[in-house]
Amino acid sequence: MPGVDISSGTMVRFLLVLLRSSLFFSFLPILGSKTLPTLFRIGLAVAFALLLTPIVNFRAGENDVAILVFREVVLGMTLGLAVRFVFFSVEIAGQMISDAMGLSIATVFNPEMGHSTEVSRLLTVFATLLFLATDAHHDLIAVFVRSYDLVPAGSADVNALVREAVALIGRIFVIAVKLGAPVVVGIVTTNLLLGFVYKATPQINIFFISFPLYIGIGFLLLFLAIPVYVVAIGGSFGEIRTEMGRVIGMARR
Repeated sequence: MPGVDISSGTMVRFLLVLLRSSLFFSFLPILGSKTLPTLFRIGLAVAFALLLTPIVNFRAGENDVAILVFREVVLGMTLGLAVRFVFFSVEIAGQMISDAMGLSIATVFNPEMGHSTEVSRLLTVFATLLFLATDAHHDLIAVFVRSYDLVPAGSADVNALVREAVALIGRIFVIAVKLGAPVVVGIVTTNLLLGFVYKATPQINIFFISFPLYIGIGFLLLFLAIPVYVVAIGGSFGEIRTEMGRVIGMARR
């Protein structure tokens, strides 16, 4: 509230720390997964905030709680986006591959089935296992704790964070196209070859022949591209810490 000195308020400090930590953990792979119980995720964020509240820096330039809350929400969401952008890219790439393989044709016959997510789930599980194998989650949590030293609670630069968030969203689609390219290009090439076959023998029912062929070739290309995905996704995991550092650097006022 205006006119009230909140710089020494422990409760306000705790709430600001809880905002940033809860948003960060909601985006964090594994620990922020919806498959985990909601109470567990809430308890983890609260416990983390309780540990950090006595030791974090707190600097409020305004006495308006709403402004401080808004800054922490924007910073927490941007940090979460920096942590999760690789997984968002993997999910979008999986949907692109599903569409190219023809797995989404089921929605034509039964619209209630929704979009096909089988390949997205497969790639997400693969990325999650690679994420755990590289022990990246410990490094990300350490960088997040370090963010309170560089960007005290309630002092983030919102304008710079919004620009960085827009740039991260653009990178999501760039990485998604790169991950989906091997299978999508293979399916497009197969489609062109089937077009030549149809011109040579018009009596063949290409429509019913193409779908099992697309699925078979798609999964074959996915299997052959596993080494490429290991390098591409693993390299992207290495960029997460860099992106978090960039977000924290731009948030400093």
